[in-house]
Amino acid sequence: IAQIEVLIINDGSTDRTVDAAKQNGVRHILNFKSRQGLARVFSAGIDGALRLGADIIVNTDADNQYKGNDIKRLVAPIIEKRADIVIGNRKIDGVKDFSFLKKRLQKIGSWVVKKLSGLDIPDATTGFRAYSKYAALNLNVVSEFTYTLETIIASGKNLLAIENIEVETNPTRRPSRLYRSVWEYIKRSVATLIRAYSMYQPFKAFMRLGVLLFSLGFLLGLRFLFYLIINRGSAGHIQSLILAAILMILGFQTMLLGMLSDLIAANRRLLEKTLNKVKIMELGLNKNISDD
Repeated sequence: IAQIEVLIINDGSTDRTVDAAKQNGVRHILNFKSRQGLARVFSAGIDGALRLGADIIVNTDADNQYKGNDIKRLVAPIIEKRADIVIGNRKIDGVKDFSFLKKRLQKIGSWVVKKLSGLDIPDATTGFRAYSKYAALNLNVVSEFTYTLETIIASGKNLLAIENIEVETNPTRRPSRLYRSVWEYIKRSVATLIRAYSMYQPFKAFMRLGVLLFSLGFLLGLRFLFYLIINRGSAGHIQSLILAAILMILGFQTMLLGMLSDLIAANRRLLEKTLNKVKIMELGLNKNISDD
């Protein structure tokens, strides 16, 4: 790596981040007057780094959680052309500052992300990551809460090569400012996962839900027929027939919604390709980016 540049992003903070950055010789600063949120700021940072001509982008958090010495290990797989994205695995079980509940929730979350993305990511929520230029151009974050989960699902569906590198962490110096409580983080993370999976795999998401609803309705319908035949009448079981009809109709409509969403997703993929080409033109990148 011939040249290293530092880009500081100030998300409307009041702790004199910009002044401290300038005093320490940082030349590139993105300064937002009001808070934009982690996902929007991340997207702005990726775009800013690309405009500065970055071939490799390393993202780290501002809470001093990660050790800078691990950056050289983080970028190695990209330099060796083995990976498009490298994720720093904090070895959750060994992080002393994490409570037992937080460790379990982190593991459950990583397992869910693995199932949704098809990628084996031991630490799905870590913000210590390295991106190649090709990966950065192909990631378009739409979430307004966090980019960490959505980018993994998007990477899996876009067939980007991902590696995991074990990294060390520093002691916690302050509580997280991303969320007020663990339960708020869980709620918003689950919503992000559902939204991302529905966006990248709408046919599977809605079809599975539709089949489940239709099957439940069908079974209730069989239950009604069973009592109708055995008791020679439907008295007392008409509710099952009504609920069965409702569930089967909802199931069928959900499956139709899955087919429609899949067509919309195909259009979104075409729009993403167009957006990526526009980015390449704006940045003056005329050669094959994937060869970098």
